[in-house]
Amino acid sequence: MKKLIVRTMRMMILFIIISCSQISPYHHTEDFDQPLIQQNNDMNSSGNFEALVKLNGEYFKKAGKIGYEEGKGLCLLNIANVNSTEGDYERAHILLDKAGESLKHSKNNFHRAKFYDSYAHYYSHLKQYDKAIIYSDSAMHALKKAPDSELKKKLLPRIYTNRGAYFAWKGQLGNSLKNFHKGNALEKSAYSTCMIAQYHLYTERLDSAGIYALRAEEMMNHQKTPDVEKLWIYYTVGYYNNEIDHYDEAEKMLKNALQMSIKTRLTYSFHIKDIYKALADLYKKKKDKEKSFYYLSKYLEEDNRLNESRFAAINKTADTFISEAKKEVDQRENDLWIMGILSFVILSVSGLYTRKKIHLLRLKKKSMKTETDTLKNRVYEKKLQEVTELAKKNDSSFLMKFKELNPEFIRRLLTINPDLENSELAFCGLLKLHFTSREIADYTFVQHKSIQQKKYRIRKKLNIEGDQDIYEFFDHIEKISHEEFQKKPYI
Repeated sequence: MKKLIVRTMRMMILFIIISCSQISPYHHTEDFDQPLIQQNNDMNSSGNFEALVKLNGEYFKKAGKIGYEEGKGLCLLNIANVNSTEGDYERAHILLDKAGESLKHSKNNFHRAKFYDSYAHYYSHLKQYDKAIIYSDSAMHALKKAPDSELKKKLLPRIYTNRGAYFAWKGQLGNSLKNFHKGNALEKSAYSTCMIAQYHLYTERLDSAGIYALRAEEMMNHQKTPDVEKLWIYYTVGYYNNEIDHYDEAEKMLKNALQMSIKTRLTYSFHIKDIYKALADLYKKKKDKEKSFYYLSKYLEEDNRLNESRFAAINKTADTFISEAKKEVDQRENDLWIMGILSFVILSVSGLYTRKKIHLLRLKKKSMKTETDTLKNRVYEKKLQEVTELAKKNDSSFLMKFKELNPEFIRRLLTINPDLENSELAFCGLLKLHFTSREIADYTFVQHKSIQQKKYRIRKKLNIEGDQDIYEFFDHIEKISHEEFQKKPYI
């Protein structure tokens, strides 16, 4: 009996020693995670990009010295989030994947929640809202299992608020409003109140939008509010005032939003295009065509930048997926060949499965290609619209923008006649856009007769035969292949 008691006591002591020797997955919450995330958020909110990168670099080294792999992952995650909001989606995806190597399977549930929330944020920028919601679900599930902490207290309401936006864009308005209210109930901040106002503006409920927008503005004036959040509040209040035709107040607030957006642009540039669009709409209502066109141009420029970055990221994601899936299929084909030595039946059945898998992959690639082509066409149409508007305004930047849109067209004109002047290239650009002589005369403030003379001189310089339609000529040199073009007798 005594031996049994002694053996039991030894086992208990050993168990206590082993338990004490195990490091908790939350061991570095206070000395690493909390100060890193707090300082990173402050720098991100103020637009201090250089300090943010330096901070995460220092903490990355610190994590390496103490053997804290999850700490490295948090640093990578912070930089990935900046790249998402700045519009560099390819770099963001690379950094997220790298961060995931240490965070995705972490036993620290806050780390996993932070990782999944960042991926949800990333996919929302790509407008892939189904994926954003799936990752947000994972973030919520992980965070609820994490022990209470200051970090959890701050992250939970933001996940709810982000989910509100994802569900709104997805069209699930009931779920959207429910999540916005949950986030606001937990945070009670100017920002979370502002997001409810955004929801009501989105659903065109101006009375409710006004209540929450003005409440958010009042809270902002009495609370310590980061610059990025001030940006949202100024924008929301300005947008609301524009909707109810209070133009002076709308202009004041939207200009404040623009100022904040420029200040924080190095870490948060995604929202500036919406401010440009709101200002363009405001000045259109005020019948200030010059300012309206200026801000519309800025909006299109920023929107094009984000669209190009977006479909580049989608292309890369699709190519990576197909490449990895093909390796998987190739591996399966090798395995099936070995198995086929043992059983012809298994080979036949599995061969059908493999062909079906390849077929599905091809369909997936085709779908991705269609999506990227749609985005490319959208970008081109917006650029074409911008160039056309510049032509109508006789803007001096027309030729530069036209060259960006049709570089091959300009190169081929100069191949025919390298001595063409910029004014002649611009005139050819107007004809390429199929403006009539009367329209060109009106836009350039010259007589119709002068346009006819310009056409004659262009025909002579480009060796265009008298019976050939000049518009067809320009369409023709744009469409033929480069090899065919080099063989043309007029070169």
